[in-house]
Amino acid sequence: MPGNQSLMERFLKRKLPPASDSNDPGADGETSRRGANASNTNLDRTASHRPLRVSRNQVNFDELPYDPADRRSISDYIGQKLQDEIRKKYLIRGPFRPPVGFKYPQKIIAGHARRFQPEWFTKYDWLEYSIKVDKCFCLQCYLFRDSNEGQGGNDAFVKDGWDGFNKLKRLQDHVGTGPDSFHNTAVKRCDNLMKPNQSIDSAIGKQQNITKEQYLIRLNTSIDAVRYLLHQGLAFRGHDESEKSKNQGNFRELVKLLAKQNDKRNKALGLGNAQMLASEIQKDIANCFAEIIVKSIIEEIGGDVFCLLVDESSDVSGKEQMAVVLRYVSKLGLIKERLIGVVHVKETSASCLKSNIDSLFGKYGLSIKQVRGQGYDGASNMRGEFNGLRALILRENSSAYYIHCFAHQLQLVIVAVAKKNDDISDFFDMVSLLINVAGASCKRKDMIRECQQERVSKAICSGQLRSGTGLNQEQSLQRAGDTRWSSHFKTLQRLSSLFPDVIEVLQYVEKEGPNDAKRRQARGLMDYLMDFDFVFHLQLMLLILGHANALSLSLQRKDKDILEAMVEVKLTKQRFQQIRDDGWDSLLEDVLSFCEKHGIPKLDMDHEYINRHKPRQRTNRTNYQHYRYDCLNPVIDLQLIEFNDRFNEVNSELLTHMAAFSPNNSFGAFKHESLMELAKAYPDDFSPVELDDLSSELHCYIDNVRADARFAQLGTISEHGKLMVDTKKHLAFSLVYRLLKLVLVLPIATASVERSFSAMKIVKTVLRNRIGDDFMNDCVISFMEQELLDTISNNDVIVRFQKMDGHNRRVKL
Repeated sequence: MPGNQSLMERFLKRKLPPASDSNDPGADGETSRRGANASNTNLDRTASHRPLRVSRNQVNFDELPYDPADRRSISDYIGQKLQDEIRKKYLIRGPFRPPVGFKYPQKIIAGHARRFQPEWFTKYDWLEYSIKVDKCFCLQCYLFRDSNEGQGGNDAFVKDGWDGFNKLKRLQDHVGTGPDSFHNTAVKRCDNLMKPNQSIDSAIGKQQNITKEQYLIRLNTSIDAVRYLLHQGLAFRGHDESEKSKNQGNFRELVKLLAKQNDKRNKALGLGNAQMLASEIQKDIANCFAEIIVKSIIEEIGGDVFCLLVDESSDVSGKEQMAVVLRYVSKLGLIKERLIGVVHVKETSASCLKSNIDSLFGKYGLSIKQVRGQGYDGASNMRGEFNGLRALILRENSSAYYIHCFAHQLQLVIVAVAKKNDDISDFFDMVSLLINVAGASCKRKDMIRECQQERVSKAICSGQLRSGTGLNQEQSLQRAGDTRWSSHFKTLQRLSSLFPDVIEVLQYVEKEGPNDAKRRQARGLMDYLMDFDFVFHLQLMLLILGHANALSLSLQRKDKDILEAMVEVKLTKQRFQQIRDDGWDSLLEDVLSFCEKHGIPKLDMDHEYINRHKPRQRTNRTNYQHYRYDCLNPVIDLQLIEFNDRFNEVNSELLTHMAAFSPNNSFGAFKHESLMELAKAYPDDFSPVELDDLSSELHCYIDNVRADARFAQLGTISEHGKLMVDTKKHLAFSLVYRLLKLVLVLPIATASVERSFSAMKIVKTVLRNRIGDDFMNDCVISFMEQELLDTISNNDVIVRFQKMDGHNRRVKL
């Protein structure tokens, strides 16, 4: 040992008394007595200078004496903990033994020269030797001497030391013959001390560790079950959760399934309390997930600006719920729309909505001053210029510009066409009646499916259709919604593809209808469907709704920016104008093709038009004049008028300035003056000094990006913002990027809010209509923000679960 070696070197430097002459016959007793007396005197002298009791702050563990003769009694150390630490230190060192090659001194015992034999170390692992007094000691007995003096030679090998080297049997006597001898008991205590698992305190600690481990296993199992149910939007509770129930609900059944897949989980769930299955535990875990999601959203915003998207809708239990979505630019330059809350409101007045928004913002440390845009539908309590929610927020923040939802405005355009044009209104009324008749019973729906299957099978056999994955799927007539006109487009598509099957069902109703009224109704519908006028309006509305549906789907994208939306609205208007000017031939070709395919009489466009409502009255107009100038053009004109009236934001001064940010054609629309006017519209974001800096920065910026080939192929400002971050130009041109973010956060549509209500209908159903508002909020947030839900680790949930306010957890981690 290094310590032993240093002690040996110090010992060898000291001047020791000469060894007794082995030839001196009188040295037997006197020399031994002198040596013993000197040793005892030395030990007593050393002990007299030591303090009686030693505390922890007086102990230096690295300087504990190595030689047994220099050690103080273990009982001199104050406190059981300190004594155990001293014992462990000596046990780690091991018995003190001189280095190999040490020359042990001789002494005359009973007329013979005797000395300590190093071989004894091999036979007795507890044996240690004092160089200072030339005596042997027992390390284990020294450590646990306590007050058992005199037992089994305890004093000889602990306190006084043993030097009867002529009586080797004395070493074995010290060990003893039974397991309860003092030496063997001391050895056991040393073993227990060095093996913490065998001590009482350690056993208690081990039991606590086992309890915590089982608690964690159960908690992790419950977290996994809650995560899955939140991800799928499923119910947690069961109708009967008793032990005798065959179906205890999704949560408990899923926990049992997870336990069966893992032996540790199965064992932990079958033992002890704190099973982590209570409904309160389920709600707490769901709340942890939701709060971590919202916290990550707030951290991603990081005190920056955002847009506020709000809408309200009633749930299945008749409660009015308000959904709040934030639109912001992430650290990577991407546009994000995230749900932060679904709040129950007692009324839908603007003041009530504003109060609840303030409470929600206060909860998460947000401020109305951060809002740079508002997006609502057309309800008066939302968009009212004087007392609406829009006006209340503008009073606190003049930079919170309002943009009417583009998708909602497009909806109003289609509704206007359907209501203001008599022919189109009659057309949709007949389609609605057709859906009621053809889909009035399951039998008629099955007839449509069977007719379609038979027709498709024949077409595949004849080579008219090809088979493959996803092709020729089973279809049925879809009922159109009153508020979502994109559903009308799907209804017309299904009607067009299932036209022969619908005719066959109407023929069946005409013959086998339950009463004369139903039979006459079916006959009238069949006459209407087999008329050229129906086919023309069907193809016309498929054309118009097709373009409107494409625009609607595009506007509902979360990453859509305001300039891109403006461009798409203008392009859609151009397409309608093109249909009016040059689309007649293409439309007529589709109409005639449909008539020929289904055996519908075709009209000669040069013949006189006959009004089917007044067939005997002359119209003095040809079919061409009627269908082009009385049907096609008025519908398209009405569509264009509504587009111009509804989408007035496109022509607003604010959005006109924003168009100067467009990266198309190597930033061909860039105008320094427009962008400066845009910056002046945000006085809270640009001070007068920063406006001067922005003016200079814009000149450098446009030269830089036009010279950078990476910016040459950009199409939208959303791509522009992301590329600025990727190329680190958002750091070099920080003011330009700040202005760009103000453009990016402006809302396009409230589709994200509408999706929240769709999620609410999945989470809160007729059978689950008693779910609490807070629990529903947590479930909807987690279901909507699955991307963030998947990134949350179980450890994050456990930490928040343990720290929840007002909860005293049975097991503390």
